Amino acid sequence: MPSAESSTDRSTSSSTDDTLDLHLPDELTALIDEERAVLARADVPPRAHPGPPSPWTGPDLLDSVAEWGPATGRSDVFRLVPVSIDRDLPLVARWMNDPAVAAFWGLAGPDEIAGAHLRAQLEGDGRSVPCLGVLNGTPMSYWEVYRADLDPIARHYAARPHDTGLHLLIGAVADRGRGFGTALLRTVSDLVLDNRPSCTRVIAEPDIRNTPSVAAFLGAGFRFHAELELPEKRAALMIRDRAHRHLL
Repeated sequence: MPSAESSTDRSTSSSTDDTLDLHLPDELTALIDEERAVLARADVPPRAHPGPPSPWTGPDLLDSVAEWGPATGRSDVFRLVPVSIDRDLPLVARWMNDPAVAAFWGLAGPDEIAGAHLRAQLEGDGRSVPCLGVLNGTPMSYWEVYRADLDPIARHYAARPHDTGLHLLIGAVADRGRGFGTALLRTVSDLVLDNRPSCTRVIAEPDIRNTPSVAAFLGAGFRFHAELELPEKRAALMIRDRAHRHLL
């Protein structure tokens, strides 16, 4: 569904500091440094995720996520890097085994549980691309960018063509509950709108019980649209409209 705002949004969003300001307070920078040290001990080099080329070889339903440029704030650079099983599975599985994450993702256990979840996307029909969120060269979050209009969730709301959904997991416990998720969600939803001109809405469906997640979406410019009764959860349908992205 083409949008008249597409070219304007693409040309102005990268220069809007309040949209892409990822400047971190000193204490949060220290926590990122701690996470970098953990990755080093786990034999995952901090700069092992430089970006393309992508491991993805399936149909391109999401406008080449691997080729999306970075979001650059005042002093930080954030990019989405499609997951590689061989490279990233130990890290993703470790995050999934955090009890707070497992309560909502249900992927705790041996690495192969998370591996099967990743492979289902990487070897699927292209409607969902799993990515690492890499901040200043360090992987610090896990994302799924998916075509909501082609997903089973489309049976539960009035989906529009090219609706694009987001799932987010912040890896380090210390990075949660500090407003960091709000900045990330605004940044990544802007990346979607900047790189997918046919997409007029970014959507999400966090568990209604996950009040910190719902609050983060609201702070990032999403609006609460409805409660959805999904097979696996009761969800809050959150929507960020292209037309209102610079107003909220």
